[in-house]
Amino acid sequence: MDSVRSPDWPAAPLGGLAANSAAARYGTPSGPAPAVGRAQPPHPAEPAYPPAHPPAPPAPVAGPRPEAHPGPREAPPVPVKILIAGGFGVGKTTTVGAISEIAPLTTEAEMTSAGIGIDDPGARSAKTTTTVAMDFGCVTIDRSLKLYLFGTPGQARFGFMWDDLARGALGALVVVDSSRLDDCYPVVDYFEQAGLPFVVGVNAFDGRLALDLDAIRWALAIGEHVPLVRFDARDRLSVRDTLLVVLDRALQRATRDRGA
Repeated sequence: MDSVRSPDWPAAPLGGLAANSAAARYGTPSGPAPAVGRAQPPHPAEPAYPPAHPPAPPAPVAGPRPEAHPGPREAPPVPVKILIAGGFGVGKTTTVGAISEIAPLTTEAEMTSAGIGIDDPGARSAKTTTTVAMDFGCVTIDRSLKLYLFGTPGQARFGFMWDDLARGALGALVVVDSSRLDDCYPVVDYFEQAGLPFVVGVNAFDGRLALDLDAIRWALAIGEHVPLVRFDARDRLSVRDTLLVVLDRALQRATRDRGA
């Protein structure tokens, strides 16, 4: 039996387009159009129109920047402990405050009527406070050396703290008031018995001394091997030069001990 077909759709000849295809009904060619000349069809991934706003470049990854030429790290300065000692009201706190590169730590307390007859700052002094524990400051000499200054209390009743403050010190500066030498005898005796290198610095109150240096050396009964210098506790450069003498004295002792 022959196949049944609709009279509305004529049969297409063999090898031709189907009668009911879109090309036969609407006259539209099926399949891709043939290339003309040397033109190439557009890349399937290429958009028909360029985007209105091109994509932004990726943001850099946050992180520490590597050093271009990391050099060797410098060694920290060597810490050196120095004591600032002396009698009551001779200028120890002033000495530490004049040279310290940080705000000095002080333990000052108001002087009261209970100290009358015990704590005598001298007739020329307007001192109203006193150190009850210690003073602390520091100063960097150079890249290899840093001084830590510990000021001792001057009253005899705080003498028990001297042993703790002197532990680990390499040298001491004994501050002297030339008008009150009797207040300095216990301090000189202490460092002589402790065997700690020290330098006697005579504080020039009002820019003058009551006695010359030779008379002060004789009165304190200190040998020629102990440096005796004049300085101003209020002047930074004067305090610096005096501390350098203390360092030199400590270095001499260390060199002699090593040679022995």
